[in-house]
Amino acid sequence: MRRIITGHNQDGRSIVTLDGPPARSIGEDVGGLFEVWNTDGSDIISTDEIDRADEDILLSPPSGGTKFRYFQINPLPEGVPDAMMQEIAADAFEKIGAAHHRVDTKKHPAMHKTETIDYIILLQGDVTLILDEEEIDLKPFDVVVQRGTNHAWVNNGDKPALLIAVLIDSNIK
Repeated sequence: MRRIITGHNQDGRSIVTLDGPPARSIGEDVGGLFEVWNTDGSDIISTDEIDRADEDILLSPPSGGTKFRYFQINPLPEGVPDAMMQEIAADAFEKIGAAHHRVDTKKHPAMHKTETIDYIILLQGDVTLILDEEEIDLKPFDVVVQRGTNHAWVNNGDKPALLIAVLIDSNIK
């Protein structure tokens, strides 16, 4: 993946400040989460050359912040016991500082709920969005606006699914 991040030089002229792959990623063994850019609610200084995605990968943005990322969901092997899936999911969420977001995992081990508005686009694959009361099958280029609901993503295919997401810290009522 190539990221192109723009900014300004000292004369106020537009330039490319970063051009290359994401600085950090996590969980390639189960799919992967790749940070593209983050904000923390502070002023944007377009003359700096700081890579705002070169920080610990956490599921949720900080207060007033955003996360722009892509994530891959690999197909699950057949016949994995639920107890093992719960352990795998618990470990994965712990690694991204999100164990507390797993509020109700009875329906699926990867169920989680954040206080964010998420804009998600399925780029490739065959994915189901699982909610507490419904499940919806997605096809490439379907868009989901996820408004702080308990949810999980499941790859139904035999190839990795690729999604883009923008997470925005929000007060969910």
